[in-house]
Amino acid sequence: MEAVPGRARVYVACVALAALFCLRPLTTLHTPWWAVGLLAVLYAGGELITRRGVAGTCYPVLLAGAFLLPPPAATLVAVPGALLSYVGQRPAGLRRIWRAAQLALAVWAAARAHWALGGRDAVVAPHFPYALLPAGAAVLVFCLVLTALDGGVLVLAERVPVRRAWRGLFARSLAAVAVHGLAGLMMAVLWRSPYGPVAALLVLLPMWVSWWVFAQYHRERAAHRATIRALVQAVDIKDGYTRGHSERVGQASMMIARELGMDDDRVETLRFAGILHDVGKLGVPTRLLRKDGPLTPEERRVIELHPEYGHEMVRGIAFLGEARAAVLHHHERLDGSGYPYGLVGAQIPESARVVAVADAFDAMTSTRAYRRARPVPVALRELERCAGAQFDPRMVGALVRVVRRWGWGRTVTADDVRGAGPAPEPADDVKGAVPAPEAADDHAPRALRESP
Repeated sequence: MEAVPGRARVYVACVALAALFCLRPLTTLHTPWWAVGLLAVLYAGGELITRRGVAGTCYPVLLAGAFLLPPPAATLVAVPGALLSYVGQRPAGLRRIWRAAQLALAVWAAARAHWALGGRDAVVAPHFPYALLPAGAAVLVFCLVLTALDGGVLVLAERVPVRRAWRGLFARSLAAVAVHGLAGLMMAVLWRSPYGPVAALLVLLPMWVSWWVFAQYHRERAAHRATIRALVQAVDIKDGYTRGHSERVGQASMMIARELGMDDDRVETLRFAGILHDVGKLGVPTRLLRKDGPLTPEERRVIELHPEYGHEMVRGIAFLGEARAAVLHHHERLDGSGYPYGLVGAQIPESARVVAVADAFDAMTSTRAYRRARPVPVALRELERCAGAQFDPRMVGALVRVVRRWGWGRTVTADDVRGAGPAPEPADDVKGAVPAPEAADDHAPRALRESP
């Protein structure tokens, strides 16, 4: 069982007690219990279907309950389904209790807001657009409660800094919840109409179709990630000294892309590019990747083929998009001294210029068996020094800004991967005949020689 901090367990217990308090007046209400039961069964059925990977969270049913029922009764609609919901991580029981309590509080608050603004009368005798006002307020309250509670979990369970825990949560969830709210309002209006509950249930059919399509999309994305993960694990097994390097380059590439204002799809593509940039090492003999000592010119030429090997490996993977160009060209340099084609300036694809900066930064800030990691400020200054000749100044500036703003995660030591053993000598690009500031390195700026 995964450890959950004690303070997070206390937080969950407090939220659960608050949810129970919201249910307290149930015994004094004159409520159509058949309606409560039907909505609860519908929501639980949606959650059970979700467990089979077919649909999504059935918020329209919860919000329809908030629009149709008194707050305590609406709260009860969420509980059985949430306790049956799919949980992919341990401890499953605690997570289900958290889910049930969180949704119960959100539905209760939404129902209170809806009823306080006269929403019950608006549903019985709908007068648009007035009926939208209490429903919109209920959706906002529902979303705010979920956001507030989720942020608390991030702080207490995941130890996310308070200043970052709630950032973007509300904005990301509002659009989806608003669509569910409209569907819930349609259900409530039809439920109260002469057509009755059966007509209201028809609203769920197009929603479930859209959820199924969305689930298909997520399954496809999961397959993409599994493909990438398998390739990266193969590289890590073959070249133990760079284990973890690919993931960190992907993270740094993503940070650069976001700082430059790229859209989410492109940010994800550049993350893939960073993760896969060294996949071509699968085509390089293992003895060269693990050689203790300098490389001969012939051996260096073999290693410098890895971008082309990598491009051949990923060329047929359509979803990678421009990430494929980054795999091929991430060792090109603005001044034309890179490889494999010696491209100059804007001839180098933008994705490759992003990955080149991320690659060099991680190479400098990671500890290897033959040298310690350089401090992040030193690495950033070196990138700035080489901007314009080796690296694109825009990419360097973006990385410098975002790292100085948010910091950089811990470095990974090669010794953590391969265990004890003799430290290898730097390769020929580190200690060869060419002076270090002028030599041609694969990863780091010219002043910081690094093995390919």
